[in-house]
Amino acid sequence: MISQFQLIMRSGPTPGASFILEGDQLTIGRDATNEITINDAEISRRHARLTFQGGKYVLEDLGSTNGTFVNGQRLAGPRVLKAGEVVQFGEQIMLVFEVTTVDAGATMVSPRASAAVPSAPRPAAPVPPPAEYVGSVPASPAPIAVAPAKKMNLTPTILIIAGILLLICCCAVVLLGVDNLRIWCTFPFNILAQILRGPGICP
Repeated sequence: MISQFQLIMRSGPTPGASFILEGDQLTIGRDATNEITINDAEISRRHARLTFQGGKYVLEDLGSTNGTFVNGQRLAGPRVLKAGEVVQFGEQIMLVFEVTTVDAGATMVSPRASAAVPSAPRPAAPVPPPAEYVGSVPASPAPIAVAPAKKMNLTPTILIIAGILLLICCCAVVLLGVDNLRIWCTFPFNILAQILRGPGICP
């Protein structure tokens, strides 16, 4: 089992930032030449130093202007850090010292390695063709049934028109008061005469 050490920023210019601790000696400060760079006005150019001794990290202040604190107490000399302790630089910069244990047999990725290139997305599975398609050729559509055109029966219409015309003629004869036997004895008035006046009116 191997212990892994890191400082996680709780307050400061980059809250949530994680600093993996590797090496026997690490300096902390505002200058870019430090192993851990914190760009803030409260941090001195070379503010503090971490030294790995006996499997543990020892923190000491390097004569900074705003001081180095552990759990709220200003350092007057070197101090061994324990997991969960709060390291403070000045008044606003706070980091938590964390220790994690990992299996030595497990594959480890160096924290200083470049970010892994995201793997290419897997191609989407092909969408199956609709049920009406067979292979790559669309199946023939089902024939659409067409209802045969209805034939119009004209016989009732003709009879109705003839009946209306006959009724008009009869009404005209009655209204005009025509009482000529010749008219009553001709078709179609002879049929109406027999119905209205009885048989025997026409010779």
